[in-house]
Amino acid sequence: MTTQTLSLTGRALRLLSAREHSRAELERKLASFEEAPGQLARVLDALQAKDFINEGRVVESVVHRRAGKLGASRIKHELQAKGLEPQAFAEAVQALRASEVERAREVLRKKFGEPAADAAERSKQMRFLASRGFGGDAIRKVVSGSFDEQG
Repeated sequence: MTTQTLSLTGRALRLLSAREHSRAELERKLASFEEAPGQLARVLDALQAKDFINEGRVVESVVHRRAGKLGASRIKHELQAKGLEPQAFAEAVQALRASEVERAREVLRKKFGEPAADAAERSKQMRFLASRGFGGDAIRKVVSGSFDEQG
């Protein structure tokens, strides 16, 4: 079956087979293929009823893929961009914040290998962690201490 002849359901399933998508993402990606008003909504309703579209799995997937590299605020932003309601991912973001220092320490260790030798290097490391979405408290704790400290 070629791309031109794929049904709306087929297109949605093809997207979902690659990774988890939120309903809002699917609406955005498939809107141009809708042939009749309401067709896309009916297709997405049917897929949601069969649990092919599941917000909980979308949150879990994003957190699993991104937590090793990004801070809680950046992951929260990605989840919001997927059109998910804040209450759908609030608990996951809270859990990420609880482990933020450990994750920031690991990201910094992978990128730089050793603690900063001077103020310029510390500044560079702080900017790097901030660009990854880690919070200020976590950044200060990690950069001001050695990579091996706990807490």
